[in-house]
Amino acid sequence: MQAKDRQKEILEQAWIGDAVLALYARRRILREGLGIDNAKAIRMTSNRFLQITGEASMVEARIGRIYEEKGEAAAFSWIEETLLPVFEKQERRIAPPPRFKTKI
Repeated sequence: MQAKDRQKEILEQAWIGDAVLALYARRRILREGLGIDNAKAIRMTSNRFLQITGEASMVEARIGRIYEEKGEAAAFSWIEETLLPVFEKQERRIAPPPRFKTKI
């Protein structure tokens, strides 16, 4: 396969992977029970975030390939195992959990 054809294939896989990641992010946010949070969805799917684990298009392409070969559940599992721990760590840095004062 020529380099140009390979690049086209990667971009097409990444396009699908981006959609799968966006769906995962939205479903996860809604499951948290706090309603729609566009800012969090953007943080979870941004190229800036994805670049923490590799070149963004390659990460999205991998998600796209998993989705095409094994289905949604497998793609979601990969996201949960690979990206979610990194995302949650990053989120804790952005907004640490609230501290409650205890009454003595």
